[in-house]
Amino acid sequence: MDGRFDGGMTSFRAAVVQFEPVPDDTVANLATVERLAREAAAGGAGLVVFPEMCLFGYWHLRRQTTARLLELAEPADGPLVSRVIALAAELGVGIGVGFLEVADGVLFNAYAVCLPDGQVHVHRKLHAFEHEAIASGSTYTVFDTPWGFRAGVLICWDNNLVENVRITALLGATVLIAPHQTGGTNSRSPYGMKPIPLSVWENRRTDPAAVEAAFNGPSGREWLLRWLPSRAHDNGLFLLFSNGVGRDDDELRTGNSMILDPYGRIVAETPVPAESIVLADLDLDLVPLATGRRWLRGRRPELYELLTKPMGNELDPRAARFSDAPVELPGGHI
Repeated sequence: MDGRFDGGMTSFRAAVVQFEPVPDDTVANLATVERLAREAAAGGAGLVVFPEMCLFGYWHLRRQTTARLLELAEPADGPLVSRVIALAAELGVGIGVGFLEVADGVLFNAYAVCLPDGQVHVHRKLHAFEHEAIASGSTYTVFDTPWGFRAGVLICWDNNLVENVRITALLGATVLIAPHQTGGTNSRSPYGMKPIPLSVWENRRTDPAAVEAAFNGPSGREWLLRWLPSRAHDNGLFLLFSNGVGRDDDELRTGNSMILDPYGRIVAETPVPAESIVLADLDLDLVPLATGRRWLRGRRPELYELLTKPMGNELDPRAARFSDAPVELPGGHI
């Protein structure tokens, strides 16, 4: 079905896309976004979700100087996002893209959701750790869509902190746009993700079984399934997970792009370790009776003061992401 502009619809078609960005080549990456957006729109998608930082590339940015990042970055009303706005209007669909934003001389890992009516909603990653010059955002991004539901945006590590998804749901979002660049990272946890050898990707055509096993194993899909469904289930919302795939500087992104419903069930996903579009119809009638929605209404906020009280051991996102030290809380180690 066509998922566009019908406020009375109970089903809406969305797409999540995975591809391998070319570092610093915004021309090539924008061309890929245009090509895949057109393909997704032809398949009936009303909203097309691309990965985090897809217009610039991601992990290599940590090696750049601040001056180089400022040279690469664009404002939210710059040529790159403006082109995506025009494309969204032309196709009559919403398009979400990740980019490196500069605003008043400050850099952000940002994500622009360009709606077909010309509106743009920009989310700045709340827990940025990629480079000391990239600042963390300080506001949640939840907005009305032309399709009769409210959407929210959380970028990559934003989704790992359960409070962020809960607040996004409390602000009315029933669809969470979750762009990522993940999989194959060097987790400090003994049971977390581990790097996947670059040779696995380089030899993917001669040994496809190896790359499929690695991307769907403990450092890819298996890790995602430890927590991603719970974010959707516990908050009663659809989750649109878009991820990079392939080489990302010295790491491999595992793709695994998927769409989950408010019960944490996978509606559609791609097993392909390559560029791919995942299309699914969101049954919006599932939201009101979802378990997570009942849990939201069963909360007792008067008990939750501790959630907003500093514990004295907080770290900024970069330190928290890369720290090897165990976390001390009043109850002991966690």
